[in-house]
Amino acid sequence: MSAASGPLSPGIPSSFHDHALRLHRLTPDGPLPRDGAPYPDGGRPRPKAPDDLRTAGVQVARLLDGHFARPSAPLRELADALGELYVPIHPRESVTAAAHRADPERVRRTGRWLVRHGTDEGSVVTGLALLAEVGTTADIPLIRTIGLLSNTFGPLAARALERLDGGTAHLLWLADRTAGWGRVYVVEALCRLDDPAACPWLLRKAIDGDFLNGYFAGRVAVAGRLHEAVPEFGRDRELLHHTGHLLYMLTHSSGMGMTLGHYPHSAAVLAAHARHAGDAPPTVETFQFVATLALHLATASAEDCGCTEEQRTAVLAAYLAVLDREDWCETARAALAAGDRWLLWFADHSRPRLRLRAFEDRAPATESPGEVN
Repeated sequence: MSAASGPLSPGIPSSFHDHALRLHRLTPDGPLPRDGAPYPDGGRPRPKAPDDLRTAGVQVARLLDGHFARPSAPLRELADALGELYVPIHPRESVTAAAHRADPERVRRTGRWLVRHGTDEGSVVTGLALLAEVGTTADIPLIRTIGLLSNTFGPLAARALERLDGGTAHLLWLADRTAGWGRVYVVEALCRLDDPAACPWLLRKAIDGDFLNGYFAGRVAVAGRLHEAVPEFGRDRELLHHTGHLLYMLTHSSGMGMTLGHYPHSAAVLAAHARHAGDAPPTVETFQFVATLALHLATASAEDCGCTEEQRTAVLAAYLAVLDREDWCETARAALAAGDRWLLWFADHSRPRLRLRAFEDRAPATESPGEVN
């Protein structure tokens, strides 16, 4: 039985790559549970970062220079030494420069070995950093597999796939199998590529409800050319629903990424979404999106909504008309009766600002719902 398909012999640590591959076989179409934790190194604490983070990677680069200067230097020796260093998970100029100072084929072989056989985080991250610079399309399966451990290896896996031919398709594959911070890295790489082939996914699947979506929601709207897709709202419910989720995230993304006030097409997209928001049967989630957008329009300045005063007034009226419909009110009331924490909180929070019929005669909520996906 191979290391990739079954247990290893006693005393032989599993490589990060084999660990990711085994877990992927259990969940082939989605993110690894807990991003693959615990890792094969048993959660060993990472070496201490340098006091000046701007120097992070310098020691790694020096170690690589020394290794590549010795033609017969053992790879295991390099891996052991890397395990004792703080290795940044994001690209660093010093490491990039070291990768380009040596023979590309040797750098490539070294990167492949470290990613495939590394049993500590530092050596695997370094191997991936080398492949991010000199890897070829032959390395894509290796890069995608280690990229499944995305919170740690997502930044460099995304960089590696972004620079290779066919990168969009491989980033989309990885995006469907990442969550949390790992998803941020991969989606941001897709947005940087600005490839029209990614637009259908960006406009229907990029936003998954995680709070961290706020880092890339605006980039998704721009790279996905959302403003060009608004004529489809009336016949594409998946697009319409995702747009509601995306706009909702843009009301929460201040300090993280682009907001409604900075998205250049906010007025047009809000108006189109408001026209069609009531086309699909209401759900608690769509009520949440529309009610939050209405509250934002009612309380933020027109400039912070990306609208003129006239545009804001019209969109707010359209959203309030949807929220006032009997089927939408009944959906909210049923959820309130079932104790939905977010709606109980929102009914109280919005009362001084919005007069929503669904919340009439509700007693004030007594606690905040915290984070709601």
